[in-house]
Amino acid sequence: MPIKNRFAETHAEITGWRRHMHTIPELMFDVHETAAFVEQKLRDFGITDITTGVGQTGVVAVIEGNTNTSGRCIGLRADMDALPIEEATGLPYASTIPGKMHACGHDGHTAMLLGAAQYLAETRNFDGRCVLIFQPAEEGGGGGNEMVKDGMMERWNIQEIYGMHNMPDYPVGEFAIREGALLAAADEFDIYVEGQGGHAAAPHEAVDANLAAAHVLIALQSVASRNVDPVKQVVVSVCTLRSDTDSHNVLPQKVRLRGTVRTLDDDVRDLAESRVRHIVTHTVAAHQCTADITYERGYPITVNHAENTVFAADAAEKITPGVWRDTPPIMAGEDFSYMLNARPGAYMMIGNGNGPTVHHPMYDFNDEAIPAGCSWFAEIIESGMPAS
Repeated sequence: MPIKNRFAETHAEITGWRRHMHTIPELMFDVHETAAFVEQKLRDFGITDITTGVGQTGVVAVIEGNTNTSGRCIGLRADMDALPIEEATGLPYASTIPGKMHACGHDGHTAMLLGAAQYLAETRNFDGRCVLIFQPAEEGGGGGNEMVKDGMMERWNIQEIYGMHNMPDYPVGEFAIREGALLAAADEFDIYVEGQGGHAAAPHEAVDANLAAAHVLIALQSVASRNVDPVKQVVVSVCTLRSDTDSHNVLPQKVRLRGTVRTLDDDVRDLAESRVRHIVTHTVAAHQCTADITYERGYPITVNHAENTVFAADAAEKITPGVWRDTPPIMAGEDFSYMLNARPGAYMMIGNGNGPTVHHPMYDFNDEAIPAGCSWFAEIIESGMPAS
């Protein structure tokens, strides 16, 4: 793998940083210890232009190139937060915090960006400025949106932006990307179906909310199978089905359904919301029940810009030849989408090798991907802003 030699030399050091962060997982915006670790490392590298508390708990740092004749400024982003999952890996560096773990590899993403920061601060072999973005609350909190709303793009004059995520079951250190929609919009629904509770032995004297909810669950699958063009993607998943009773002989008054809708097209997103509302309202009415529906738009579609996608892929090609430039879209959501809506850029996938997928209690970021990931971040800056 033609990685930059410096990352072969610092691989063990960067791995140590990653494993330390793995032991101290933090959730959402409460990433104070991780952010402090990041800030100290940046200072150790000789970086002095550091701002904390961006988007609540984000860290932004600036590295100036040896020259700045172009005025060009590129942002590089990594996420810092973990997940509310009990780790089951049994690793020596496993989470020390009960009920929390780095089950999505954000510790690896942050370590790779730190590794690139160390190298770029040493060499400064580029023209312009590099802005390092360490973001909180990717896992549901919309930290990327908070940093954008905090004026990050304007404050640091960021002109384009790039990020990276590990990809399980793809060869370690190899790269994959696609132009256009890479990751899905992630919307959520919360539905309360209300009937009339009663004795299970006399269902005719009640109005069975369970039956109505069961029909809703099945009917929602028609959004994908009968409402959306078969060549377009949509996922409607009911993930919670719970009544207000826990008995063998009581029909509940209320039943709750919670779930998510994932789409890769704004028109399909609108259609899916409309159909969910219509199906729920009329299905429960057919069973003499009512429904209270909360439908919330979550992360937007993550859309890679055309020119930036080619640039990101070309940078990866210098590190690991054979970049997959038309990887299939992924129905997971990602709040880097807010940054791509604010500035042109691209989101790259890097192989994590075989093993449990993300959000699994046995998942672990593959440290063998570190040199390639660091090299890609550095290459984005050096090839995007050649030294004069």
